[in-house]
Amino acid sequence: MADRIELTGLECFGHHGVFDFEKEQGQPFIVDVTCWMNFAAAGASDDLSDTVDYGALAELVAGIVEGPARDLIETVATEAAEKIMEIFGALHAVEVTIHKPKAPIPRTFGDVAVVARRSRKTHGRSAG
Repeated sequence: MADRIELTGLECFGHHGVFDFEKEQGQPFIVDVTCWMNFAAAGASDDLSDTVDYGALAELVAGIVEGPARDLIETVATEAAEKIMEIFGALHAVEVTIHKPKAPIPRTFGDVAVVARRSRKTHGRSAG
């Protein structure tokens, strides 16, 4: 499972957080997605239908992050990871990282992020 597609630094604007002002004002979120799959079919065919369309992947993730407000970015990451696995059947696994660079932390910090990882093995489904 060494082949992967990486989508990094996807900029989204969402309304997630436990505080009312976060839901009202919104804030930027940065998303990284790593998809693990076997590139054998795509490598042989040179056909987009044999891989993951990363444009569609970006739109799917942005739609979730920019969608309904959630208290926790853990919920957002989980929803994104599970939806990606549902939509893109060729994936063996996916990892979604949601960065919250403007998190209301009263200290200087470089980043805060959560990571959700899902795989066919942990979901009891065969890769397809």
